[in-house]
Amino acid sequence: MSLKETLQSDLQSAIKSRDELTAATLRMALAAVTNAEVAGKQARELSDDEVLGVLDKEAKKRRESVVAYRDANRPELADREEAELGVLAGYLPTPMTEDEVSAIIDEAIAQAAAEGKTGMGAMGPVMQRVTAATKGRADGKTVSGIVRERLAKGSG
Repeated sequence: MSLKETLQSDLQSAIKSRDELTAATLRMALAAVTNAEVAGKQARELSDDEVLGVLDKEAKKRRESVVAYRDANRPELADREEAELGVLAGYLPTPMTEDEVSAIIDEAIAQAAAEGKTGMGAMGPVMQRVTAATKGRADGKTVSGIVRERLAKGSG
């Protein structure tokens, strides 16, 4: 059963059990998947990895909305977004711990150094390796900041 089919069956279950929040969240997620499928020149079926990418984007939107609503002193809306994020989190892979990400970054920096790339000049090759290893399981902005910090420290 594909991830999209799982989302659809879970939506039907949520509707039958009158779980308003889950049903609304899954409807939004499926709408985003459908939009991604019809984007571009030709409609196509998304793979599970691509569906995970769409769900990850939706989860990121919810995280950003929570921060915005808290800053605007709208706790009721922030709570709703957090609840939706909780529903989406059930379909996403478990995020990596900071130690796991650090180990991957250290390994990528060592590989780049072995190829003769050090300092900020190694940012591209290191990020390429780290992004491939952490795809969907670690925030890219956070990873980029850690890599930048480690490379600056190494060249200083």
